[in-house]
Amino acid sequence: MPSNKKFSYYRGLSAGQKRIYDRSDSITSVKLPQAERFSLVVRDLERALKREDRAATQAAAQRLVRGLCTVFELPRAKVKVLAKRPSQSWGEMHGLYEHEEGSAPVITVWMRTAKRKDVVAFKTFLRTVVHEFMHHLDFAYLKLEDSFHTQGFYQRESSLAKALLEQ
Repeated sequence: MPSNKKFSYYRGLSAGQKRIYDRSDSITSVKLPQAERFSLVVRDLERALKREDRAATQAAAQRLVRGLCTVFELPRAKVKVLAKRPSQSWGEMHGLYEHEEGSAPVITVWMRTAKRKDVVAFKTFLRTVVHEFMHHLDFAYLKLEDSFHTQGFYQRESSLAKALLEQ
């Protein structure tokens, strides 16, 4: 059942988009079978980020996403870890999911804050990777025609991040 809280942009959606939003909102968790198999890659990701090693952080994030794609039987997604977050008047961009017909989806995340250029806290970084992966899951696993930020989306993100962090 969709949550009672709809984000303000819901009012501007078409009837078809509202159906997609409501379906997304009704799915509140993702079960990660054998989550413990991800403990090593999650630790590797944390260590690489703490060392401020962009290449090692990207490699670990790519292994994490590859493993998640395997578990959920999704097409592979490429991961790019870039240095400083882009920013505008609205704030900083944390991550980006891009997909085009005929090419592998790309998940881009940034490992440094825009203003102070500090390395992002590990849990924040992991949640960003998971957030962008959830867009991939919405399209390729849940077969949603769009990937809206709904309460259900954020609950699915939290359930997956929690499963990964508890290992």
